[in-house]
Amino acid sequence: MIEQIKALARKKDICVLATVSEKGPYCSLMAYAVEENAIEFYMATSRLTKKYANIENNPDVSLLIDSRETIPRSQAQALTVSGKCEIMSHHDPKRHTIKEILLTRHPHLKTILKTPDSEILCIRAESYMFLDGLTDAFFEKVK
Repeated sequence: MIEQIKALARKKDICVLATVSEKGPYCSLMAYAVEENAIEFYMATSRLTKKYANIENNPDVSLLIDSRETIPRSQAQALTVSGKCEIMSHHDPKRHTIKEILLTRHPHLKTILKTPDSEILCIRAESYMFLDGLTDAFFEKVK
């Protein structure tokens, strides 16, 4: 099952990012890139956003990735990734590489990534909940 989970994460590039504020959950549609093992997910955002403020106060996040637009909904797959979000340091040697990967996969992020208040988010998966069709659900903790 873990291979199906990783395949869906690598195949898609848009997700819903759920963060938490004092007032409750907050969702954002986000472009992402994921590394091959589907444990680290990368996104770009501005420091001026609500999601950024939420992450600074609480790094617990959830991602929803699904296939509903490409196959019949009765056969759709949905992946919920739960994990911690870290704001990548500007001194992190991986930051430049991640920015290039995001730009290659999502050229429309160029404007966001060139602003001085842009940040790279790294979500490290702790668990996956995978729904395959309407009834088959699988939970997998990241080792």
